[in-house]
Amino acid sequence: MDNGILQVTLLVPDGIVTGIKYNGVDNLLEILNDDETNRGYWDVVWSSGGTKGTTGIFERLICTTYKVILERDDQIELSFSRAWDVSLQDKLIPLKIDKRFIMLKGSSGFYSYAIYEHLEGWPGFNLDETRIAFKLRKDKLPDRGQPLAYPEAVLLVNPVEPEFKGEVDDKYQYSCEDKDLKVHGWICMDPPLGFWIIIPSDEFRSGGPLKQNLTSHVGPTALSVFLSAHYAGEDLVPKFGDGEPWKKVFGPVFIYLNYVNEGEDPLTLWEDAKEQMLIEVESWPYSFPASEDFPSSSQRGNISGRLLVQDRYFKDYKISASGAYVGLAPPGEAGSWQRECKDYQFWTKADEEGYYVISDIRAGDYNLYAFVPGFIGDYKSDIKVTITSGCSIEIDDLVFEPPRNGPTLWEIGIPDRSAREFYIPDPDPKYINKLFVNHPDKFRQYGLWERYTGLYPNGDIVFTVGESDYKKDWFFAQVTRKRDEKTYIGTTWQIKFKLDSVKQKEIYTLRVALASAAQAELQVRVNDSSTNTPLFSSGVIGKDNAIARHGIHGLHWLFNVNLQGNILVEGENTIYLTQANSTSPFQGIMYDYIRLEGPPYHD
Repeated sequence: MDNGILQVTLLVPDGIVTGIKYNGVDNLLEILNDDETNRGYWDVVWSSGGTKGTTGIFERLICTTYKVILERDDQIELSFSRAWDVSLQDKLIPLKIDKRFIMLKGSSGFYSYAIYEHLEGWPGFNLDETRIAFKLRKDKLPDRGQPLAYPEAVLLVNPVEPEFKGEVDDKYQYSCEDKDLKVHGWICMDPPLGFWIIIPSDEFRSGGPLKQNLTSHVGPTALSVFLSAHYAGEDLVPKFGDGEPWKKVFGPVFIYLNYVNEGEDPLTLWEDAKEQMLIEVESWPYSFPASEDFPSSSQRGNISGRLLVQDRYFKDYKISASGAYVGLAPPGEAGSWQRECKDYQFWTKADEEGYYVISDIRAGDYNLYAFVPGFIGDYKSDIKVTITSGCSIEIDDLVFEPPRNGPTLWEIGIPDRSAREFYIPDPDPKYINKLFVNHPDKFRQYGLWERYTGLYPNGDIVFTVGESDYKKDWFFAQVTRKRDEKTYIGTTWQIKFKLDSVKQKEIYTLRVALASAAQAELQVRVNDSSTNTPLFSSGVIGKDNAIARHGIHGLHWLFNVNLQGNILVEGENTIYLTQANSTSPFQGIMYDYIRLEGPPYHD
């Protein structure tokens, strides 16, 4: 494919990008990879149905049929496809694959999308991950380092740019929430040019707006991840039964290239890439893809409405759900969207008055979901939303009543599905990444889990309501304590609080919202830390691994613990929060928000 601005070379019929020629560089992809299929490719990680927990099979999607779908003066679209039959069982993922590549006249880049289809009669399977990846030239974008606690993290010992010596580089440091993940890429300094992946829509990615995905690898590699278990675990792996019909379009995404002249600031390439991203977002859904499986704007629908919040212990009246995240996702229970991973989702953010508009929704049946920063819980409308081609639906005012039994006696944190507001330490100086010094995302620094034992050598956290400050006194993650090089122990944090009076026969409610859990067990005890049986146990929960992967959240959990008044006392009380699992430094939880509610008011 060649439009006079760039030239893209693909293997036929494989559908692998082997070369990208641009601005005097013969190939931006890794020419040292003798295996041409290891340059620019779509891939999957999958396993046969019923093999939960096993290591998936990595497979680059090599196709068998090539076809020119469209060839005009202003556009070309190529298809690389393959079928599947029973002779390929356990050899290739049981999907019909159709990879598309589009180039437009006058465009400094190219588009790619893919259509996956599972037909009736085909065997079940699990789809752990799928993405498009480009491995760029190491001599243009170099990086040299030695592995740390896991191979994806390296200490830069001999970088080409000596100012980076001694820093840590790690693919997880460049993860991003899908709602913010619109453009990312690499800048080459000689010659000064940029390689960018622009993702104009979230509709084809799983897990909702807060799902985190990778963007780049030490390598250098540029990715667009469509499905993954990162920061979520097994819950975000779609599992297809025998004969379960399924079809989904991933993309299109835009591979954008830009350059500046010698002597100009290469960092302006980033500003230009962000401007191009806005153009692509405004153009969504694209009008030019030829596949009938990608509906145009006129074939889609829109909804609008307003969301209010009613919490009688907060305000006597309904308030606007300012800044609420409102979305359409497949029918399910409240909050099910964060574990939904087979179909499409459409999200927006409400304005200060709670008004929202969701545009260009694919036809189908949905539930409307929402969550509101500042309030715990998930909202789901009782109304099924059916989107048809060209429809425009105005929904009457909706009212979210967050979980609440009684007035707030005290609270720790902010209910925003993140541990960002808590104390995040500086990293060990030998593991620093200068990018995240004095940065809002300082939690992306490597090795912060190791800091807990050194910062609290004589005992675990004791938080006193009314005296302690969660911004300084509440560590961002309840991790294990390192005993020696090979062993760890669980930790117990204390919350001390005073009650002037106690209603012995009434029920108090402890709300514990978690921002992350990684093979952890949360146990709650009240006023007696020695009892063998906790008042509450979460059981072993979570595989989001956000602690190791420098996240500030994974999947969200909300636990509501009823406390009989007779276990509380007038004066000083103590709640003990134990994270009991302790075989690894990466087991633990992050709290989002904790609240103790008194008994309900009686009218």
